[in-house]
Amino acid sequence: MSKFAVLAVVVASLMATACNSPAGQGGGQAGSGLQRPVAPAGMTAAQAGAYCTQLAQTYDEYVGSIGPALGGTSTMGPPADLDTRVAIASCQDGNYAAGIPVLQQKLSDARVAVPPPPG
Repeated sequence: MSKFAVLAVVVASLMATACNSPAGQGGGQAGSGLQRPVAPAGMTAAQAGAYCTQLAQTYDEYVGSIGPALGGTSTMGPPADLDTRVAIASCQDGNYAAGIPVLQQKLSDARVAVPPPPG
């Protein structure tokens, strides 16, 4: 079997597995509501969602552009890196516990004041 044929079989197998996976965290489209929200300890889902949005807006304003597809409004600055985009998508998918720490770290790394969490 040629390398191309082997690659095609592997890709087809991975796609079939991904398409048939049970719904779970990260299994739906961002903001689809298919997953239960996962908030960090000490926050309600509503607080975590609002805080995640605040972190993403701060990133978009002071660090780099996240683009309109992820809720950004600015087109200034360099495009957000992949980790930031995944964190924002996690927040949109309700997985706040995964997105918030990454966004906090990205802001801190860029020497931008990290908004305090709700409390």
